[in-house]
Amino acid sequence: MTEQRAILSIVGGGNMGSALLEGLIAGGLAPDDIVVVEVDAEKRQSLAARLGVRTSATIVPCEGAVIAVKPQAATAVCAELAAQGAERIVSIAAGVTVRQLQDAAGPSVAVIRAMPNTPALVGQGATSLCAADGTKTADIEWATRTLSAVGLVMQISEDLMDVATAVAGSGPGYLFLFAEALLEAAVEEGLPREVAEPLIRQLFKGSGELLASSPDTAATLKDKVTSPNGVTFAGLQVFENQGFRDTVRAVVRRAAERNREMGQ
Repeated sequence: MTEQRAILSIVGGGNMGSALLEGLIAGGLAPDDIVVVEVDAEKRQSLAARLGVRTSATIVPCEGAVIAVKPQAATAVCAELAAQGAERIVSIAAGVTVRQLQDAAGPSVAVIRAMPNTPALVGQGATSLCAADGTKTADIEWATRTLSAVGLVMQISEDLMDVATAVAGSGPGYLFLFAEALLEAAVEEGLPREVAEPLIRQLFKGSGELLASSPDTAATLKDKVTSPNGVTFAGLQVFENQGFRDTVRAVVRRAAERNREMGQ
């Protein structure tokens, strides 16, 4: 790659980094303005060939950067980006606080913490974003524009980041587990897998789009499909009797705890 200063550097070319990269390019950012920093040579070659971006095995000078590495490496990467002249940094490393990132970058760099989720891979992500007190509006708007390339962005206070991560960041995993279990149950009840799988995929797609586009709450939509003493009612009663809501509360609580632990 050339030594030209990058408009944006994405540090980490894994699933989330590459999803953001594709979204930014689709949104009009020129591939030549981006440098992807990735230690894996095969990933570098693939991204360069597929998307036309510049790549590097090490941090390069840049105006702004997205940190998409493992949490334990985030602060070191943040410090190195600051040393290379980055003026704005957004980190999507789980559990790493704004204070930790700001201490690493120094006071002259605008640092923002965010947590997207894997639907960003199809441009339908849900990202929570927070910034330190005193962060300039222009810097928050830059981070929001950058992350909006792959879906919805919601700005929240940092004390809510752990639960937002537990709900939206980890939420796809919960839904995929439910889809997996639903498929297994369908097959056990005699529905051929080649029939059950496309039905379940469409079930999740259609239900998600209905929830996203409807003015009704999830509770109202549930009630609309539940006739008294009908089929859906019978199934939902099993969920209620088996303590489904308490299980969900426990799942969110434990995931939020784990997010806090990862930042320590």
